[in-house]
Amino acid sequence: MIDRIEIMIPLALYLALIMAIALFANKIAVRKTDTAGFMEEYFLGSRSMGGFVLAMAIITTYTSASSFIGGPGVAYKLGLGWILLSMIQVPTAFLTLGILGKRFAIIARRTNAVTVTDLLRARYNSDAVVILASVALLVFFMSSMLAQFIGGARLFESITGYSYQTGLLIFGLTVIIYTTVGGFRAVILTDTIQGIMMVMASIAILVAVIAAGGGVSNVISSLHSIDPGLITPNGAGESIPKPFILSFWVLVGFGILGLPQTTQKCLGFRDSKSLHSAMIIGTAVVGFTMLTMHLAGAMGRAVLPGIEIGDLAIPTITVKLLSPFWAGIFIAGPLAAIMSTVDSMLIICSATIVKDLYFHYVAHNDTAQLPPKKIRYMSLIVTGVIGLIVFFAALNPPALLVWINLFAFGGLEAVFLWPTLFGLYWERANSTGA
Repeated sequence: MIDRIEIMIPLALYLALIMAIALFANKIAVRKTDTAGFMEEYFLGSRSMGGFVLAMAIITTYTSASSFIGGPGVAYKLGLGWILLSMIQVPTAFLTLGILGKRFAIIARRTNAVTVTDLLRARYNSDAVVILASVALLVFFMSSMLAQFIGGARLFESITGYSYQTGLLIFGLTVIIYTTVGGFRAVILTDTIQGIMMVMASIAILVAVIAAGGGVSNVISSLHSIDPGLITPNGAGESIPKPFILSFWVLVGFGILGLPQTTQKCLGFRDSKSLHSAMIIGTAVVGFTMLTMHLAGAMGRAVLPGIEIGDLAIPTITVKLLSPFWAGIFIAGPLAAIMSTVDSMLIICSATIVKDLYFHYVAHNDTAQLPPKKIRYMSLIVTGVIGLIVFFAALNPPALLVWINLFAFGGLEAVFLWPTLFGLYWERANSTGA
């Protein structure tokens, strides 16, 4: 019981801080007295992100349960080869901001776009493109959020000893409430804190694994004795063939340009200086966290062999190697990664329904039909309802997180990647092709 309390103290303080930020963001949002101003604040934070905040917002949205739980779990099973594969994701922020950032920002300000779907509407002038993109976004985002909810609850269960349902209740309701109350500003401010927590957590767990294994050379020797394939580029059992590497690069390297949860951030930065700073900071942080977490997963097999379920590798390593207090600090890291992904998806789902579908097709862009008070309540209700739908779906979880996440990634990229890129860089791109 004492261990549980020690674990919960830093976690409770962290969650309380997140809720305080949401209340602060809500006070700013309610000051907006016009419909357009409220939507820009609630869904984009009034386009006010600086460089550090933008970098953290992008990389914390991209890194998720898959990055802190699923990916290191696969590295535990397949070895160091999976670490090389995971590093494909290092240019995430650089690619997103470098290729899309400035053009997105210019077009968004010119057309008053609040969402990526707004940009597609302005570019292709097609209801079919907008509706298809909106429906696909809702389906695949909710699938991905389901994976994140499950990951957060499993992590909570493994480290604290409380039930899966208790973990889901605490994690799920916290992220639903602070996103609903605070909107995009709460999302980006909490993302910044969550990014710092992720870096701290990844350092703590990797240092603990290396220390427990007696140093890097001893860990590598132990991995070789378990299975020589664990220290080869192709992984245990030759599980990482070259065609798989290529498809993985397309999915999580280049394909990142088709993920609305990251590209949405390109609409909300303040100026070019912020953009350029974020490209450098974001690349460094995502590279560091990917490397440290996947190393911890792969090396963890030398320290604690025999963990059957990959998704339980990092939580089990945490419980066994860290003191209860530091385990509480650590759990805030992956929970931060998960929460920062969910909150971004949740706010974009709300924007899709309220702004892209209802405001455009039902209210016909008439602000008289949607006064600020009405759209404020509608945004709060829609955000909360979507979160609750995913919460109840997560009560009965499917098996492996990383594959649910990759499925959702693939679906989003199939819908958004080429219409977005060609729409920005090819004059002949049209609605039929999109």
